[in-house]
Amino acid sequence: MLYPLLWMVAGSLRPNHEIFGNATLFVDTFHFENYPNGWNALSEPFGKYLLNSAVVVLGTVLGNLVSCSLAAYAFARLRFRYRRTAFAVMLITIMLPIHVLIIPQYVLYAQLGWINTYLPLIVPKLLATDAFFIFLMVQFIRGIPRELDEAARIDGAGHARIFFQIMLPLMVPALATTAIFTFIWTWNDFFSQLIFVTEPSLYTVPVALRSFIDAQMQSDYSALFAMSVVTLIPVFLVFLFGQRFLLRGIATTGGK
Repeated sequence: MLYPLLWMVAGSLRPNHEIFGNATLFVDTFHFENYPNGWNALSEPFGKYLLNSAVVVLGTVLGNLVSCSLAAYAFARLRFRYRRTAFAVMLITIMLPIHVLIIPQYVLYAQLGWINTYLPLIVPKLLATDAFFIFLMVQFIRGIPRELDEAARIDGAGHARIFFQIMLPLMVPALATTAIFTFIWTWNDFFSQLIFVTEPSLYTVPVALRSFIDAQMQSDYSALFAMSVVTLIPVFLVFLFGQRFLLRGIATTGGK
């Protein structure tokens, strides 16, 4: 499992002509210049694309945390007409592949003038469009004893106070899981970012990495591998520091 990753790290330290001719993980001569060369190989410094991805990731993470938690609380705790029907329709949307939705979405965003902006990537997250995370949080909230809600209502708390002062502190593991997976999926997302963002100065990391490969001219794989290693560092750090939240159980937090 680790071999392709380690081979990519080794390839980032080899000259371009040796990468595909050497399948071992041992590097004879370390070419550290691949990293500064890759950093400045495109029209913008690679830090620009890292910053662009950071903006998109920050917007999507915050959007999912706010909108999905509110929607999950409504499905799990509120009683309203057609609640079960709406919940079933929400679950059905999980089965829809992005390739089915991308054309009508593109037409809509083009009419709104959002193409070549980050709005198509961020705004839908503010509207609770990720049904997987809503379902995850609904199941989490259902595991929290309702006696906590009833005790809060006796003290005069409404839904807003119950949500912000009781539910959110207990939902930290679910919120952290949502944030981690949203970060990883958005950071690695290539298809939608390629469709909606075509201006080179607005490229995100996955689209910028694709620019190192040229079908008509020689591709710079050394620089590509070097920048791929750089882009993996934030993913490793987020997962490393957030994995303890992924392992925390519903019963443990619900009883605190």
